Amino acid sequence: MKKFSYLIYGFLGFTLVTGFNVSIGVLIYSQVADEENYKVAILLIGVILVNALFCSIIDVVRRKIMISKPVDEILNATNKLKKGNFNINLVTNHTYQEFDEFDIIKNDLNKVAKELARSEILKNDFIANLSHEIKTPLAVIKNYAKVLEDESISPEERKKYLHNLQEATKKLNALVTNILKLNKLEHQTLELEITNFNVSELLTEQILQFESLIATKDLKLEIDIEEDIYINSEQSYLEIIFNNLISNAIKFTNPNGTITITLKKKNNEYIFTFCDTGCGMDSETGMHIFDKFYQGDTSHAKEGNGLGLALVKRVIDLLGGEISVESEKGVGTTFKIIVKEIQNGR
Repeated sequence: MKKFSYLIYGFLGFTLVTGFNVSIGVLIYSQVADEENYKVAILLIGVILVNALFCSIIDVVRRKIMISKPVDEILNATNKLKKGNFNINLVTNHTYQEFDEFDIIKNDLNKVAKELARSEILKNDFIANLSHEIKTPLAVIKNYAKVLEDESISPEERKKYLHNLQEATKKLNALVTNILKLNKLEHQTLELEITNFNVSELLTEQILQFESLIATKDLKLEIDIEEDIYINSEQSYLEIIFNNLISNAIKFTNPNGTITITLKKKNNEYIFTFCDTGCGMDSETGMHIFDKFYQGDTSHAKEGNGLGLALVKRVIDLLGGEISVESEKGVGTTFKIIVKEIQNGR
């Protein structure tokens, strides 16, 4: 509609300018009709040239303001983006309701620059955190490998150093595995492998895998899982959710604490809760728990790498589910996950 209005305004403007020039010519001719013909012709040509020059100047100014200036601003902005400078903020010439094509391009470029700047920050943070996380176990491996070269150490010390070396290797392996999983999930292009399976049995099996850890910390385990609940979903993705949330609950719950895991089906929704009486977290920590490498409780940093909940969040997004967190520092944390049936391979 706006383009049509501009077309009408342009047509009227051209008509008025043309009519003005013709009127001036007719007026002058009527005043000097008795003069010699060549003088009249020269006068008319002069008037037309002056009017044409005047109109050309107006058109140049109009183009400079309405076309050349915004085009130059857009080109400068795209050159900055090309060079990796995302600090741009193009000013639009109209209010949002009256945006023209240039305003739309400027507004879109501002959004692109903002998103690229955010991605650059996340990338730099990711690389910095990754470098730090890899550097720590590598330093441990290097140091203990060097100590083990000493043939004078006792068998007990050698056994201890070998154990620490294995733990550092496990942590490094877990870090690389989680990074590969997260990268695969973030660039997921294949269809989900949807099958119908007993999610009650799957959750129970995942809990049993942590039985020894739960016993070691003398934790009380309370389970309320409805029997024989079947779901159409991606089984491997649900395993990632279960493993990480059960592992987190164990890690952040002090000895003699309680972990509660439930599964209910309501209509077409499958509701899982993972509750613990652990250390809990404040609201600031809760805002960042799904960020890569973020570890709010640094006292448990050696037990993880800050990628578990990022994996969980990505998996739930892919399944079209929801996750919410309720936590109170010193009281405990509850994760609530809701997923739905996935039909026809989604």
